[in-house]
Formats: sequence, C-alpha cells, structure tokens
Amino acid sequence: MSETELIRQWTSARWHIIVSQIAPTLLLAFTVWMLVDGLAETSLAVRIAATGILLASGILGAAAQFAAATEGAGVVEALRALDTPGPVARRIIAMGQGVQIVRFVTPAIFVVVFLALGVALFIEP
Repeated sequence: MSETELIRQWTSARWHIIVSQIAPTLLLAFTVWMLVDGLAETSLAVRIAATGILLASGILGAAAQFAAATEGAGVVEALRALDTPGPVARRIIAMGQGVQIVRFVTPAIFVVVFLALGVALFIEP
C-alpha cells in the first residue's frame, strides 16, 4: 500500500472512532438527565429497559471503537515499515499509541459510568 492510501485508511479509522463515540455519549448524558427527571422512580420494567438500551449501545460502541482502533494500529505499523515516511505519516506514527486509549481506556470508562448509572437506577433511593 502506498503512503497516501495508508493515510486515507488512517483518516477513515479515525472518523469511525469519532462517530462510534457519539451515540453512546449522548445516550449516557440523556440517561443522567432522565435520572434527574425521575427515571429511578419509574417501574422496574422501564429501568431494566433503560439499562438494556445503555448496555447494548455501549457494547456496540465499544466494539466499533475497538475495531476501528485496531485497524488504525495496523495502519500505524504499515506506516512505520515505510522507508521514508513523509511528515504526515511521521505525525500519525507519533500518535499511534493513542489508539490504545480508544481500545482499552474508553470502554473501561463506559463500564464505570454504566455501573454508576446502574447504582442510581436500582440501588440508591
């Protein structure tokens, strides 16, 4: 693959990472708003449904992020293998470790927030 094609692939992977974070983030924020508005006092079925929606969205978002970040890591490896990478390629290579944050830290943060919302929905008065 040429450097230009690799950079194009990196841009695509980066865009997928960004887009995959939008829906889960908005859903988590909306759930917090709904908690303030009384979601925790609704019927058990509604709270279970809200939890299921959060869980499904989080799993799908994390899977999409992990896949795009893994692809991005592959592009970084391919760029490193180039004999004389250009300035853009060198910057992508320098930022290459950032994909590990997307692969592991972001899903971990989701789990912590999900657990906190679970406590707010089912345990706290």
